[in-house]
Amino acid sequence: MDAVAIHRLHFAFTVTFHYIFPQLTMGLALLLVILKTLAWRTGNEHYNQAARFWARIFGINFALGVVTGIPMEFQFGTNWAQFSRAAGGVIGQTLAMEGIFSFFLESSFLGLFLFGEKRLGPKGHWFAALMVFLGSWLSGYLIVATNAWMQHPVGYTLGPNREIQLSSLRALLFNTWALWQYVHNMNGAVITACFVMAGIGAFYLLSGWHEAYGRTFLRVGVIPGVLATILQVLPLGDAQGRLVALYQPATLAAMEGLFETRQGAPMAILGQPDQEKRRLDNPLVIPRMLSFLTYRRWKAEVKGLDSFPPEDWPDRIPLLYYSYHVMVGLGTIFMAVMLVAAYLLWRGKLYRSRGMLWALMLCLPLPYIANTAGWISAEVGRQPWIIYGLMRTPAGVSPQVSAGNAWFTMIGFMGLYTVLGILFLFLVYREIERGPEPGAQS
Repeated sequence: MDAVAIHRLHFAFTVTFHYIFPQLTMGLALLLVILKTLAWRTGNEHYNQAARFWARIFGINFALGVVTGIPMEFQFGTNWAQFSRAAGGVIGQTLAMEGIFSFFLESSFLGLFLFGEKRLGPKGHWFAALMVFLGSWLSGYLIVATNAWMQHPVGYTLGPNREIQLSSLRALLFNTWALWQYVHNMNGAVITACFVMAGIGAFYLLSGWHEAYGRTFLRVGVIPGVLATILQVLPLGDAQGRLVALYQPATLAAMEGLFETRQGAPMAILGQPDQEKRRLDNPLVIPRMLSFLTYRRWKAEVKGLDSFPPEDWPDRIPLLYYSYHVMVGLGTIFMAVMLVAAYLLWRGKLYRSRGMLWALMLCLPLPYIANTAGWISAEVGRQPWIIYGLMRTPAGVSPQVSAGNAWFTMIGFMGLYTVLGILFLFLVYREIERGPEPGAQS
């Protein structure tokens, strides 16, 4: 592997590991507001105790997210110096705003939420939860806006040395790609939180521990979860896919395994892309569906990879194809599981349905896989550009950092993050074992 490939692998590892944590905190922030609202409106201490339990889970994830997130920004300088030099005047705006505004808003009120409940009172504690929610979601927007600019650069001019200069902060912040990518991403975080909360609630009911809280966790996880899983397909996933078709048509072709331009293009459900022979092996397709979903016409022409020079193709087509289909497949499963769970909840049978409880508990890790597959689709799909249409990925690396140096640091990160991962699992397991009421089993 050359240095460029190792730099890419290094950043992919660190960002994938990091995103395990913020996807739960961003989604859980909304569910904490729901729990605190229920506590405030009903005056029932049960909901406050439930919120305290999830606040501890939130705090663990937040701490690990900070520890693993800071090194990524250093990697822009250590591994991607040419990219930073060229685009720093643009992406530095949103990254600085994320650190100064949203991160300090979230972290300050998180401290109040975790340690200031008695001093703040019910209204003040609810307000702290709301500010944690707003801070985490503002942070998510500014990070997504940074990535969206790399996917669809807007609001810039080229300087005399071809450096990229920001010409419109408004265009950067309200990039069409950023708006749709943001709601798609944040809704994915809500799905993660809903499945985690419902999964732990199912675990408590199946084990006979803290059953009253298990029922609350199921209810608060399933009701928003069924709405979020439906929205993720329509309109959010559909709108994101149409943006890809409009601005990155070669990416769409690779995601669908469409090697030849077709009128009335089919949508591949299954199949194995053969990049050398430029075909999809053993395909299972829905005729004309890709044309309809993309252009709302059954016979619309969809460009295949043959319409683009091979040097402009995504360079990991099988990885892109499979990650995209894993994301879509799991998203469909999530919607089905949550619809069935919501029906059983409505009929008053969910708490006694051991099969459904097992399904919810076993689904707990799957949203992490789906969100990771979604980000792989976005980042591998952008290749071979680090800034789409402006800068090729090899042009963005640090020229003085050799492949050996990159391997050394990546192995070091892998070792350190393994320790952090074990620590995270231990801390979360301890909190689940203690439960919402430490030392008691209801």
